[in-house]
Amino acid sequence: MSERVILTTSSHLEGYRVTEHLDIVSAECVFGMNILKDMFAGFRDFFGGRNKSSQDALRDARVSCLDELRREAASMGANAVIGIDLDYSEISGGGKSMLFLVATGTAVKVARA
Repeated sequence: MSERVILTTSSHLEGYRVTEHLDIVSAECVFGMNILKDMFAGFRDFFGGRNKSSQDALRDARVSCLDELRREAASMGANAVIGIDLDYSEISGGGKSMLFLVATGTAVKVARA
């Protein structure tokens, strides 16, 4: 059922009207970046170019976090989340690096206009 939840960064959905604002929803995801990814990212930083492993990690984090946001919204009866904001951060220390992503939005019920 959560796959039917519409997600948008906009405050409205074209062709729909918001019938009920339910609550703010959020999803938090933390991903470890293994040592090889970190090492190759360092080489890319030095020599230039795109870092595919880091791009893949960012994409995976976004997809996972938005899936979790959908589930959260569906669990409260919403069929859409509007005003979605994605905040990425890196947490590092002790030789370890973690990617932290928070997705927030407003869970709503919408109907065709």
